[in-house]
Amino acid sequence: MPKTKYIEIYEDLKHKIEQNIYEYQRLLPSENMLVKEYDCSRNTVRRAIGNLVSEGYVQTKHGQGARVIYQDFKQNEYMFGETETFKEFSLRNHKKHETKVVVFEELTVDEALHAHTLIPVGVEVYHLKRIRYLEGNPVIMDYNYFRKDVVKGLTVEIAEDSIYEYLDRELNQRAVTAKRKMVVERTTEADEKYLKLDGFNSVVVVTSHIFNGDGVMFEHTQSRHTPGNFVFFDQTQRK
Repeated sequence: MPKTKYIEIYEDLKHKIEQNIYEYQRLLPSENMLVKEYDCSRNTVRRAIGNLVSEGYVQTKHGQGARVIYQDFKQNEYMFGETETFKEFSLRNHKKHETKVVVFEELTVDEALHAHTLIPVGVEVYHLKRIRYLEGNPVIMDYNYFRKDVVKGLTVEIAEDSIYEYLDRELNQRAVTAKRKMVVERTTEADEKYLKLDGFNSVVVVTSHIFNGDGVMFEHTQSRHTPGNFVFFDQTQRK
């Protein structure tokens, strides 16, 4: 599907901000200038800027315009408070990355699995365990459950590349909303077997429930991060 105009403008402005073409604390070009530059309506420009506001790239003020507030805090860090995938993070930071699938099976959700994942009883799922490597070091272990009726045709090869790219490109599905919980737990035998802990006796555990555009929770994931490679990042707006 072709991208809508405001998404194209949003992505172009976002790229220019990340590349420091529009510098931190500087104003974006005025709405009139952007309308002329992108040959679009004022409402289209406003929708694009609205996306930048919601992602913390700019802040708007009536009568002044949109001021760049983006700072690249996450350089060389894998961030919790983002929807960026492991592959996207690695490529952006020019880091060698690899994902290995050590478990891939198909299950039907029973009462016990429903209590763990909140996926309805009777739904068929893919269950995966994946180890994420950064610069050759195993830094994250993912336990994934994906609904088969949403993530259709999933394979080991896809899971070792990028499931979200596959969803977007092949299935026209997108992860729209993520609900996450973060805790610190003592390491398990599996953590010690698969992860490079560098002397740590605990891991950061992030549990995620991911919803698509129809509001269906199609993924439950528990990610176990080595402490030396984990950074919490969040942004809020006071209403």
